[in-house]
Amino acid sequence: MSKQNTIRLSISGMSCAGCVSTVEQALKAVVGVSNAEVNFGDHTASVVGAVDAEVLVKAVRDAGYDAAQMAGEHAEAEKQAAEFAHYRSLLRKSAFAALVGFPQLIMGVTGTMPGMQTLTEHIFWWIIAALTLLVLVYSGRQFFIGAWKAFLRHNANMDTLIALGTGSAWVYSILVLALPGIIPTLTRHAYFEAASVIIALINFGSALEMRARGKTSEAIQRLIGLQPKTARVIRDGKEMDIAISEVGLQETLRVRPGEKIAVDGEVIDGHSSVDESMLTGEPLPIEKTRGSRVAAGTMNKSGTLLYVATKIGKDTALARIVDMVRQAQNSKPSIGRLADQVAAVFVPSVLIIAVITCLAWFNFGPGPAYVFETTMTVLIIACPCALGLATPISIMVGVGRAAEYGVLIRNGEALQSSRKLTTVVLDKTGTITEGKPAVTSIQPAAGTSEQELLLLAASIESASEHPLAESIVAAAKQKNLSLLAVDRFSALAGKGVQGRISERDILFGNERLMQSFNIDISVLREKAESLAQSGHTSMYLAADGKLLGLLSVADPVKADSREAIDRLHGLGLKVVMLTGDQESTARAVAGQVGVDEVFAQVLPEDKHNKIAELQARGEIVAMVGDGINDAPALAQADVGFAIGTGTDVAIESADVTLMRGSLHGVADAIAVSQATVRNIKQNLFGAFVYNTIGIPIAAGVLYLFGGPLLNPMIAGAAMALSSVTVVSNANRLRWYKARG
Repeated sequence: MSKQNTIRLSISGMSCAGCVSTVEQALKAVVGVSNAEVNFGDHTASVVGAVDAEVLVKAVRDAGYDAAQMAGEHAEAEKQAAEFAHYRSLLRKSAFAALVGFPQLIMGVTGTMPGMQTLTEHIFWWIIAALTLLVLVYSGRQFFIGAWKAFLRHNANMDTLIALGTGSAWVYSILVLALPGIIPTLTRHAYFEAASVIIALINFGSALEMRARGKTSEAIQRLIGLQPKTARVIRDGKEMDIAISEVGLQETLRVRPGEKIAVDGEVIDGHSSVDESMLTGEPLPIEKTRGSRVAAGTMNKSGTLLYVATKIGKDTALARIVDMVRQAQNSKPSIGRLADQVAAVFVPSVLIIAVITCLAWFNFGPGPAYVFETTMTVLIIACPCALGLATPISIMVGVGRAAEYGVLIRNGEALQSSRKLTTVVLDKTGTITEGKPAVTSIQPAAGTSEQELLLLAASIESASEHPLAESIVAAAKQKNLSLLAVDRFSALAGKGVQGRISERDILFGNERLMQSFNIDISVLREKAESLAQSGHTSMYLAADGKLLGLLSVADPVKADSREAIDRLHGLGLKVVMLTGDQESTARAVAGQVGVDEVFAQVLPEDKHNKIAELQARGEIVAMVGDGINDAPALAQADVGFAIGTGTDVAIESADVTLMRGSLHGVADAIAVSQATVRNIKQNLFGAFVYNTIGIPIAAGVLYLFGGPLLNPMIAGAAMALSSVTVVSNANRLRWYKARG
C-alpha cells in the first residue's frame, strides 16, 4: 500500500488541547502515516499517508477517544446531525443537573437549607446525596469516563480536573453526612450543590461553545451547498435528470436559466451569463459562449447552455476549493502549535498547583473546609479549553471568510506569515495587466510589406506558448492570412523564438535576441524605444540575417490594478514589479500603477533569485504570479499568491490562490490575515490572562489579604464562560470587511 491519500476523521471525546496532542501522537504512531493534524475547533483530524481508515480509527479508540471516517457527499451533513444531537444531549444533561443543584444553591443563599441534626433532616440530605449521584452518573458521566481513560494512559486532561473536583465534592459531602462523630474535625458543610451546579454550568457552556463552533464552518457549508444534487444529461438523444454522482466524463449536459452548473465543463452550444460570485468573489456575471469553461456550483442566469463534462466528483473546481479550505482550517500556524504545547503540559501543572494549594491550606489555613474548597476551585477554574480553542477557531473562521472573498489560503502558516509581509512582488503579464495583449503597431523595414511581416511573425509564433504569441496569431487570422509551416522551431528563454519558414531562417524577439545574432536594428530602434515608453512591447523580426520590421504589442493594465496597489501601500507594503519584459516597457507600466521598484528583463529561471535577493535584504516577501515560469518564484517567496485564472502548476506552487484575476485579492488576503492573527492573539491573551489571574484567586490569594474565597461554582461558570468568550470573539471575523 504505497499510495498517499488524505483521510478525514470525526473525533469525539476530546475535551481540551491536551487531548489534541494525545490524538495526534496516536495517529502519527500508525505505520504509513506521514502527517496528522487534529483540529480542536471542529473536532476533526486530517491524516496523510498510505494507511487504511480502519487502522486510524482503531488507533484513536486505543488512545481513549472515538473516531469515524468522514467520506462521501453526505459526510458533512452526518457530522452536523451528530453534533446537533450532542448539543441537545448537553442541554438535557445541563438541565437535569441544574434542577438538582440550583434549588440547593438558592436554599443555601437564603438560609433555608436544613441542618443535619434530626432524622428528617438526615433523610433530606441522603435524598440530595442520591440525586447528586444521579447527576454525576447521567450529566457528568463523560467527565469520569474521560478521566479514567486518561489515567489508564498515565495522562491527565480537562476531564481529570472536573472529575476530581466534582467527585471529591460528593465524596467529601458523604463523609460529612455519614461520619459526623467518627471524623469530628471535618467542618459540617456539604458540597452536593457545588458538584451539581458545576456540572450544569460546564455542560451548558460546552453546549453554547458547540453551537458557536458550528457557525465557524458556515463558509464550508455554503460552498458544499452550491453543488446541485441532480444533473440534466443527454443520453441517446433523450434528456434525463440523474444523481450528480452518476454523471460521467465527456457526457453532454443541459443547464437552463436559474439552474446551477452540475459539474465542470466546456460549453458546446448556447449563450448565457453565469454568476460565479460564490466561487470567485467576482460580483458581475460572466458571459459564456461556445468554448467557454463553466464550473460546478455556479448559477446560470439567462440563457440555456449545452456543455460537456470535463471534470467530475472530487476533481471539480468546487470540490478542490472545499478541500483546500478544509486543509487550511485544519492546519496549525506556529502560534497555534505553541498554544497546543503549552496546553499539553497545563493540566499536569494544575494538578501540582492543586496539591500545593491543598498542603498550604492544610498546614496554615483556618480549617479543613478551606482546604477542600480552594483545592476544588483550582481544579475547576484551570481547565485549558479556552487556550486550546484560541487558535483553531480563529483559523477556521478566518480561512472561511477569506474564501468568501475568493481567496483560498492553503495553510495556517501562510495566514500567519501574510500579516508580517513587507514587500509584495508582482509579475506583470496577467497579474498587473490583462494578460491578453493585442498587436498595436506593425512597422515594416524597407522592402517588406505589413502583410508579409505579420504573416511571418504569426507563423513563427504559432508554435510558441508565450503570452504574446496568441495576440499576433489572432491579428493574422483577423486579416484572413494563412499561416506558413515552421521547421526547426525553438524558443530562446527571455529573448524570443527562431525557426525556418519557406527556406528562410527567421528570428523573432527582443533586442537581446537581435544582438546575439548580430542583426542591425538601428533603423527601427528609435521607434521601438518610443513605443516602449508608452508601455508597448516591441519585437523585431529578421530573416536570413536581415531586419524585416518591428511589431509592437500592448497588454492593457487591469482596470483595478492601480487601486489595488494603492491598497497594498495603505497596508504599509512595498510593491515591486518583476517581469521578463524590457526596461522601458516595464517602467511605463510601473508608472501607470504606482509600483515602488522594477526588475525588468528577468529570465524565468532568475525570478526566484530576485525573490531571494529581496529576502537577503531582510524583506519578508510575497510573490504574485500566474504562469508556469512563476512557479519557482512562488515557492521561493515567504508567501506565494497564484492568480486562480492562471496555470495549475502556479496554483499548486502557491500558498494562497486568488480565484479572481484582480490584485484586490492580495490586499483582501493580507487584510484578512492581519485580522485573523489579531483575533488569535486576543484569544490567547484572554485565555492566558484568565488562567494567570484565575488560578491564584482560586488558590485563595485574595483571602490572605482579607478578601473572600472564590466559590467553586463561580469557578465553574468562569471556566465555561472563557471558552464561550473565545469562540464568540473568533466568530466576529465572520463579519469582517477587508475593504471599506
